[in-house]
Amino acid sequence: MKGLPSISLYQVFRNRKRILNNPLPFHNENFQKYGDSFRVKVRSGGPVIFTRNPCLIKHLLQKNHKSYHKSPLQTVDLAKYIGHGILTSNGDHWLTHRRMVQPAFHRKKLMALISAMEVAIKGELLKIKSDTTIDVFPLMGDLAFQVVAKTLFSRNDIQADMATLKEITNSNQEMLIREMRQPYLKWWFRLSGQIRKHIGQSDEARVLLNKIIADRVNSGEKRDDLLDMLLSARYEDGATMSREQLLDEVMILFTAGYETTANALSFTLYFLAKHPLEQQKAFEEISKVLTQGETDITAISNLRYVSSCIEEAMRLYPPAYYIDRIAIEDDEFEGRNIAKGTMFLMSIYEIHRYDTFWKQPKDFIPERFATISKKELSDYYYPFGAGPRMCVGNNFAMYEMILTVSFLLQKYHISTQMNTVSINPMISLKPQKVALKFTARPAR
Repeated sequence: MKGLPSISLYQVFRNRKRILNNPLPFHNENFQKYGDSFRVKVRSGGPVIFTRNPCLIKHLLQKNHKSYHKSPLQTVDLAKYIGHGILTSNGDHWLTHRRMVQPAFHRKKLMALISAMEVAIKGELLKIKSDTTIDVFPLMGDLAFQVVAKTLFSRNDIQADMATLKEITNSNQEMLIREMRQPYLKWWFRLSGQIRKHIGQSDEARVLLNKIIADRVNSGEKRDDLLDMLLSARYEDGATMSREQLLDEVMILFTAGYETTANALSFTLYFLAKHPLEQQKAFEEISKVLTQGETDITAISNLRYVSSCIEEAMRLYPPAYYIDRIAIEDDEFEGRNIAKGTMFLMSIYEIHRYDTFWKQPKDFIPERFATISKKELSDYYYPFGAGPRMCVGNNFAMYEMILTVSFLLQKYHISTQMNTVSINPMISLKPQKVALKFTARPAR
């Protein structure tokens, strides 16, 4: 990849304040100037390639995925805060635990979790007061967090522990973002004790989770929740996961499971509030499908327009707006040599808005997901990643979001005075604020 245009470390340093606040405009400027791929020299050990090339992305994630692993950004930097679970591991370790965790998210298993999911969602939506305007992002964060807690632990008496865990998760994420966007200050973060402080917070979170797990094991109860499924998972030799590995997987379920969903829900509700015709169409579908209040998987699957609204919101604001990979061996792509150690940062945000592949790419048009085939979409739509490492909880997340939007629109009409929504790119792509007004719908 040596022939690619290159961004110097000086240019990165000169734009450091912009990059720390929001790197996406800086990236877009360089994509517009240099094309679909460019190099950045920001670390020792090899170049970093930023790309929005759909063929290269497919090569990295699917066609030749065995030649690429997740990069140290996740397996080292993120892992030191949340452990080595399926999100932050590679190779045989990842494959073994992916096979153990995946059955917990099988369609049949998820059917047993729908009622718990529904209870958590409806409980959080009770916080909304009619004819008021609120920032919906914190509400969606609480909602998604409670859904994970309820489906994972089936407990109502751990709110204080869950609040502490959420605070630690957010605090450590902010620290990690500073490490990633200011690599030239990593020496100071270590020397000043900031990294040590946040690792200590992670240890505190693990103590909280370990107590909850120990309570379940000691009780001997079976609750058919995600924790039960993880406790009953077995290696090929019949052994169960160690407590440390179980804590790693639970930490990752919380970290990845609540925040990305909260972000996607907030953006979806913003777009529905901005587009009353699409909101009405979604409401009419909900009213038709959920006539008797059934919320089983069949009913959820029939809410196709609601699903399209969520997918369109994730196209415009993908929660995982970048995907990273590193070459573990020499490779070749379209005549260019890729040296072992080359890191790739694939811009999902850019490819989701690329006008070569999307008509009116900046507009909210849910209907496009009814007209584009899944095969076409697979080349330039990656809300949950792709290939063997596609998000294991993608169906769980979609069910949760469809239910949330449906329950909310059944009860309220939503509107907003916001012309645009400001974004806050952290580990996932967050909105800064989503101020929506909720007006009660007339009783039917």
